[in-house]
Amino acid sequence: MTQGALLLDKAVGISSNRALQEAKKLYAARKAGHAGTLDPLASGLLVVLFGEATKLAGSLLDEDKEYVATLKLGERTSTGDAEGEVVERKPLDGEICDLGPVLGRFVGEIEQVPPMYSALKRGGVPLYALARKGETVERPTRRVRISEIENLGFEAPELRLRVRCSKGTYIRSLAEDIGAALGTCAHLAALRRTASGQFRVEEATTLESLAAMPQGLRAQRLLGLAHLLRGLPRAQLDAEQEARFRNGQTLKVFPAEGLCAVYGADGAVLGLGQADAGALRPLRLLAPSQAADKHPKTL
Repeated sequence: MTQGALLLDKAVGISSNRALQEAKKLYAARKAGHAGTLDPLASGLLVVLFGEATKLAGSLLDEDKEYVATLKLGERTSTGDAEGEVVERKPLDGEICDLGPVLGRFVGEIEQVPPMYSALKRGGVPLYALARKGETVERPTRRVRISEIENLGFEAPELRLRVRCSKGTYIRSLAEDIGAALGTCAHLAALRRTASGQFRVEEATTLESLAAMPQGLRAQRLLGLAHLLRGLPRAQLDAEQEARFRNGQTLKVFPAEGLCAVYGADGAVLGLGQADAGALRPLRLLAPSQAADKHPKTL
């Protein structure tokens, strides 16, 4: 059974699901998922998960993401990105001399209004389906965190930014808000995900490259379960603790705090646990026969 993670550099023009299905076919995997959707117009890092690795998707989704975003100033579109129709034009009022103070306003915890063209649902209907009918509904704001915004260059009308942010951040909304703060309007002209948690796009490969690889070399691109969890505190159990943990029991007198990667007596990954006030409780358990490699793999 194919299991592990693939770092895929998704191309512009295909959906995350299509990229996932193509990768699943190349690896003849029965079960697959990914750790964070990219729109068809976006490129970059897509963490594809096979087999038991799909059970770890939640922890990977919670990790910060990094993007390189290209904003086109002076134009607002119906979708907030280059796919929509231009609905407003507003030329820049004077030259942009110093972007630092404006960009600084968006660093930290901020409130965002999700765009109408999003997968969020209202009454069971995705917002984008309502938007395509010309409908607009009120969306409550959500709090997100922007860790860093770096100006990579401005050549009118395009502004390139590197953004490090929490899950759930809408870069399209951020682009529009930055445009408004600059006294104009804007939309997201291009987007590339450069990092997801500990993984970077430089480590990734494309579908075309994978298809051209011999099967043995393709298999070497997979990361093991321990590699996926290397950024988490390690909880090492003995045989007795392992048996109790697998039975869903909480283990007492445990020193770590927060989300932990849990390993069995033989060093194999058991799953995820939550440590709190000296107790470790199971969150996600991997199948015993699939609790794969003991040592992280490096590309």
